[in-house]
Amino acid sequence: MEGRGRGSDLEIERPQDQKQPLLPLIVPNTKLRPGGSKRDPVPRMASCFCFCFCFRRRPVIACFVPLFLLVSFLASASASAASVTTTKLGSGNATRRVSFSSEEELRRFRSITARLARLRDASVKTIQSPDGDVIDCVPAHLQPAFEHPKLRGHKPESEPAERPRGSGHFDIDQDEVDDPLPQVWRCSGESCPEGTIPVRRTTEDDVLRASSSATCFGMKARGGGFARRHSTGGGHEHAVGYVTGGHFYGAKASLNVWPAQVASPAEFSLSQIWVISGAFGNDLNTIEAGWQVSPQLYGDNSPRFFTYWTDDAYQETGCYNLHCSGFVQTSSRVAIGAAISPISSYAGRQFDITLLIWKDPRRGHWWLQLGSGGSGSGGLVGYWPSALFTHLGSRADMVQFGGEVVNARPAGAPHTPTQMGSGRFPPEGYARAAYFRNVQVVDWDNSLVPAAGLRLLADRPGCYDIAGGSGGAWGTYFYYGGPGRNARCP
Repeated sequence: MEGRGRGSDLEIERPQDQKQPLLPLIVPNTKLRPGGSKRDPVPRMASCFCFCFCFRRRPVIACFVPLFLLVSFLASASASAASVTTTKLGSGNATRRVSFSSEEELRRFRSITARLARLRDASVKTIQSPDGDVIDCVPAHLQPAFEHPKLRGHKPESEPAERPRGSGHFDIDQDEVDDPLPQVWRCSGESCPEGTIPVRRTTEDDVLRASSSATCFGMKARGGGFARRHSTGGGHEHAVGYVTGGHFYGAKASLNVWPAQVASPAEFSLSQIWVISGAFGNDLNTIEAGWQVSPQLYGDNSPRFFTYWTDDAYQETGCYNLHCSGFVQTSSRVAIGAAISPISSYAGRQFDITLLIWKDPRRGHWWLQLGSGGSGSGGLVGYWPSALFTHLGSRADMVQFGGEVVNARPAGAPHTPTQMGSGRFPPEGYARAAYFRNVQVVDWDNSLVPAAGLRLLADRPGCYDIAGGSGGAWGTYFYYGGPGRNARCP
């Protein structure tokens, strides 16, 4: 394993969050009466006419100056209001008025909510999770994936005939076949029927909270990726291990799950695998999976299982989870976006998940599996069809493992205290720091092999750091993370 880098070998783009301010609606010339009701602006205009015609000793031009100013103000107010589109949400006493920056924003919002309504209507069973989530059991052939232009008319593919061949003692996780990912919603004792997939219900409030622009709902910020050769630019900070310079057909690792503390709704903390191909510009392809804490996306601070993909460097294509068409889910036991339970505790029991992403050599799709799977199929979550991608249509040329945090504080302000991983630095070790173990890649022969030559990089080691090694039952591994703001990271 090579020594730690400090940003010279790998660039990880950290896009700026761009929020469009919503213009307020302007109601001209209104004042509150003593009782609290609004007085109509029209009588004021009428009084001006009365003043002019009743007192003709005043010059006519002097009379019409106030009227001219009033008309100009009304025109200006009307133009300002025209740039804001409003609509009512909810029903009954719960209705409220919401503003959008344009007609296009409102159209996009209505399109999203219509798609969400179709999912709810298609559900054959609804499960109430103890944490407040609602899980809809949707027939697999009616899931969002098949609204994609390249996937219309398709049905979920059967399981791949062959999975990557293991490499001896690295395949040690054999107890997660029947329950590939323990999640809070499964604590209800309910499950989705075979032939359906569990979909975490997304509400109108989720859509409005998750993005300042409805056109970007469920997407990472435009104009910026999260996997670059050099870590420069504002906002996103990483501690990662990566391999590059070869042809890769998948990746696997086990990572422990923590309740990372996120300081602001505009920030998140995640740990994941990236499978990457293409030029680091507008045609970057990525496939991503892991766990994240994102108050803005989910409305709470629970660690949740997530997926992501993009075909154009996070600009127009791709999304988190099932928020757009693309990823095809096949599992009836895993709800993407649902909270993970149990989780790791400091100096206590550790809980990790095993992720495997690989390219089926026969049909070319990129499959996602949780747990080693053994001889069963319970660990398969679904796949990203090869038709979604350009460069990843054939192979990957880089794989990354590690953590990412958004620091939304303005330049010059104290660093965010948002945690990465457990919030502890790597030297604290097992049961205290977050880790990735058994870090592997899939080679040309569809075999899992250790990630030889894994390079380690931390953007800001005083805030979040990384340190690793190899050998023993953990194979290639590393500890990573940190508390964010501290004496070394003011």
